[in-house]
Order: sequence, then C-alpha cells, then structure tokens
Amino acid sequence: MSRLSNPGALQRLTVAALALTAAIPVAADMKDDAVMSKFMLDRFETRRDDGQDLLAWEAQLNVHTDYQGLALKLDGERPEGGPTESAEYQLLYQRLVSEFFDAQFGIRYDDQPGPSRSYAVAGLQGLAPYWFEIDANLYLSDEGDLSASLEAEYDLLLTQRLVLQPAAELNVAFSDDEEIGVGSGLGTAELGVRLRYELHRKFAPYIGVHWEKKFGDTADFAREEGEDIESTTYLLGVTAWF
Repeated sequence: MSRLSNPGALQRLTVAALALTAAIPVAADMKDDAVMSKFMLDRFETRRDDGQDLLAWEAQLNVHTDYQGLALKLDGERPEGGPTESAEYQLLYQRLVSEFFDAQFGIRYDDQPGPSRSYAVAGLQGLAPYWFEIDANLYLSDEGDLSASLEAEYDLLLTQRLVLQPAAELNVAFSDDEEIGVGSGLGTAELGVRLRYELHRKFAPYIGVHWEKKFGDTADFAREEGEDIESTTYLLGVTAWF
C-alpha cells in the first residue's frame, strides 16, 4: 500500500490552516480589504523514463487579502505501481513586501519512504524583472540542517493560446543528512520545458521534457543505494486554476 501522506501531520497542517484563515478576515476588516482565494494546479503530469511512468504534481492554495494571506503548497512524485517517492507539504504565512514579491514564513513537512523531516521555512515568491516567476526559500530541519532552493519559470507566448514554459530548480544543502540521501553542496538540478495549449484561460494540457541530475555527496549517496543520478523524462500533463 502506497504512503501518500502522514495523517497526523496533515491534521496538524489543516488545523493550523483553519486557524490562520480565520484570523485573516479580522485584519481585512480593519483595512477594508476583501478576502480572496485561488487554487493553482501548476503541474499534474505523467513522466515516462525507460518505459516506466511517474506521476508528479505541484499545487498551491492561497487565501489572502491585498497585503497578507496564507499559502498551502503541495508537491510530490509517485512511480506507477510503487510507493510515493516524495510528498512535500508547506503551510506559509505570506505578506506583500514589494509590488511584485511576497515574503513567506512557515513550516514544511516531507513524507517519504525513508525518515520524514519537518522544516522551518523563510522565502520570497513573486515576479522578477522581465517577468520571471521566482520562488526562493531557506529551510531549517528538525535535525538542525540548513538548506535552500531556488525555482524559476518563464512564460513565452508563442500565440494567444500556445505558451512555451522553460523552468529550472536548484537545491543546495549546507550539511549532510545521509539518512535522507542529502549531501552538502549542490544536491540536485532540474531543467524542464513545457509547451501548453490554453483551451481555456484556466485550463491547459501540455507536453514537455524534464531533466534531473544529482551532484556531489548527494550523487554518492544515490549510487550507494543503487539509484540513478541522472534522468531525462518525457511528460504529458495539465495545468489549471480557479
């Protein structure tokens, strides 16, 4: 039976989300801001590598006013017929700090076949110059390990409906956590290109290619476990928001 989540952790996240959400309208009334919500299914895709399918997802729920709010981020991967390789949950308080960027603070919980980890999170998310979407974060684990991630995406409009989206992600650790296969230094790099066709402005199927590679001590830990350190996959998926 596959492990999709830790019920206790999800329950704690849900309670915290409800508590923070309930607090937002109070601040909203004081500033006469409307409370808005948005769910974004950024990626829901099947990746194929050497004949094996891998399901990957990335989603975000926002409840916010013009200046502050709450974000719940979900991210994970699961091979066809196998257990979930990774499931990541983040519950974040976000506050507008410039015209295009939100500061975010909160907690992250990773559920996986190996040891689970909890993290404190601090980061920035928004639009950089030339309309690059940026998500940069620092993480401090319950084991005392510090790490960081940087994601960047860009939408290139080919036609009114056809959009090409290159994306990149880097993950860096400042110490070893061998139990979960993370080594100090640059750990992983991911590059992807997705071509989507917007049937509706809120719904678009896409095709693409995804490349991922492990480096340094992280690559050494993967080799010891008999895992590949580099992969290129072709993908088919959908993106939607409402």
